[in-house]
Amino acid sequence: MAKGAEDSFEKRKDTNMNLQIGNVKLENNLILAPMAGVTDQPFRLLCREQGCGLLYTEMVSAKAILYNNKNTKELLRVESKERPIAVQLFGSDPEIVSEMAAKIEDGPFDLIDFNMGCPVPKVVNNGEGSALMKNPQLVEKILSALTKKVKKPVTVKFRKGFDEHQINAVEIGKIAEQCGIAAVAVHGRTREQFYSGKADWQILRQVKEAIRIPVIGNGDIFTPKDAKQMLEETGCDGLMIGRGARGNPWIFGRIQHYLDTGKLLPEPDKEHICQMILRHAQMQVQLKGENMGIKEMRKHIAWYTAGLPHSAAVRRQCNQVETMEELEKLLENSGF
Repeated sequence: MAKGAEDSFEKRKDTNMNLQIGNVKLENNLILAPMAGVTDQPFRLLCREQGCGLLYTEMVSAKAILYNNKNTKELLRVESKERPIAVQLFGSDPEIVSEMAAKIEDGPFDLIDFNMGCPVPKVVNNGEGSALMKNPQLVEKILSALTKKVKKPVTVKFRKGFDEHQINAVEIGKIAEQCGIAAVAVHGRTREQFYSGKADWQILRQVKEAIRIPVIGNGDIFTPKDAKQMLEETGCDGLMIGRGARGNPWIFGRIQHYLDTGKLLPEPDKEHICQMILRHAQMQVQLKGENMGIKEMRKHIAWYTAGLPHSAAVRRQCNQVETMEELEKLLENSGF
């Protein structure tokens, strides 16, 4: 472990892993990554119950807020028991992004986050998300506009770079700090990688060593041991868990227990998984109606049951399920 990283890790152990972003104090430094189509309100609430210290909404288009898009209002719906929570905006026009951030600032959000990490083609081809990594001057304009317009702490999430020829996370981190950004989250992959290959944790360490504001590490945290290793190798202040939380809201409590005690809690058994699936489904149905709620649960069920013995049949059959009653029967009769 690098000396700076080691000192940072020891300091955090002494402070019980607390993290403060601007004036927002978190109970711990475990953070749910924003994931489109995943981190809706029911899933966020389950992660909060399992010990997540900070939630993020799904990413929201600044232009969609400007045009009063109906679906966007749903994405911005937040309950007080989710707090602290960050709302994540994306866009590329400094004026629109900052004006829309100011417009929603009085909502029940604790932080305003700006997305510079999304690798999806329709976002990137529009010059948004991780495409902004190619234009540091525009990044500076957007982040400066945000911090001038918004009183709440502003954070930004970005990647290692756009591709292996444009690795500039350290530069972007310095720009963010100079613009008054309260914290940065860094994913250790380029846009070109999407989610393939291995996340480069050394770039997280380099960003951490280059700036003074909190640095949140993201990429390849799938187990409590991964979490501890990232803290030790990078010295980062927080841990952001994305794909590792899909179908696994327990990961936050298991990581916290391991960091506190050095002991691994057992992974949830079939009974606990089934209970969580049903609870998750009930919350989806309550929020979105039975038809839409059950349809949206199908992908979650695939994640909850991945790797379990005899679970392939459950995943096939869940695509035919349309009601809570049918889901309950499927899980009751499942052989996994």
